[in-house]
Amino acid sequence: MGYVDYEQEGFVGIVTINRPKALNALNEEVLKDLEAAFDSIDQNTVRAVILTGAGEKSFVAGADIAAMSTMTKEQGEAFGKYGNDIFRKIETFPIPVIAAVNGFALGGGNELAMSCDIRICSENAVFGQPEVGLGITPGFGGTQRLARLIGVGKAKEMLYTARNIKADEAYRLGFVNAVYPQEELMPAAKKMAGIIAANAPIAVRNSKKAANDGLQTDMDQAIVIEEKLFGACFETEDQKEGMAAFLEKRKEKQFKNR
Repeated sequence: MGYVDYEQEGFVGIVTINRPKALNALNEEVLKDLEAAFDSIDQNTVRAVILTGAGEKSFVAGADIAAMSTMTKEQGEAFGKYGNDIFRKIETFPIPVIAAVNGFALGGGNELAMSCDIRICSENAVFGQPEVGLGITPGFGGTQRLARLIGVGKAKEMLYTARNIKADEAYRLGFVNAVYPQEELMPAAKKMAGIIAANAPIAVRNSKKAANDGLQTDMDQAIVIEEKLFGACFETEDQKEGMAAFLEKRKEKQFKNR
């Protein structure tokens, strides 16, 4: 994977887009490497994933404009589908994904961050969908996820004006969960991932699936989804261990992901 690095620290997987000279901009090769990185994650041993960009300037500055500038209608549509398929894979990845946004998250970078479960950022982070200023629309889910995250009115303002927002406004809007000084961002992401990883993995995965699937339907159907995933936990060894530890007043829990 030439443009994406992957490493595992304990139960935490770290995916780093590594194209800093181009501010980690996305082209087909980067997207291919990103998909390969997620495909390589061992879901038996990894319990949380951090996604970030190399360097201190940029998470992902967007899609590669030079690569897109000569695309035909058919090529543009195919490129949009390719990116959307990969981002949807990340969004529905069974394990929680934390975006550690260090710097620019514009266009495809903003869309990539939105495909993650949780976003935290550095103080120099900048978010936006600048596509209409380039004569195109967002193509990797930006017109859909942004409104779901920050509300329709504010999302449309960002989409139509192509105006960027900084870290403090992103936090105020609920787009990011927390803002940190640059040097504290990855330690904070690892701490959060570690807290997630310490919980029962199957229960965490079922919580993610219940939340994601339930948001796509009405409340009556959503609670049925929750009931089934709740019930499924009672077939696991981890449920027995978690409840036994509580009843025995043990702080130490040995969750085995089964």
